[in-house]
Amino acid sequence: VEMSTASLEAIVDYAKQAEGPDEKGVYRVDTADKVSEMVSKFVLEKDFESYAKNIDNYPRRA
Repeated sequence: VEMSTASLEAIVDYAKQAEGPDEKGVYRVDTADKVSEMVSKFVLEKDFESYAKNIDNYPRRA
């Protein structure tokens, strides 16, 4: 999955804010898991299934 640097930075920043630091002040956020979670949520909420079932979304190669 390709995404912009700004999107990745936002996920990391907001994940840290949501989790907060541990007792030693260290942020323990698995950013790969968070990216996966965010992409999965987006795909489910934005009806990717309909997009995937639309033949127009499969352009022919030249």
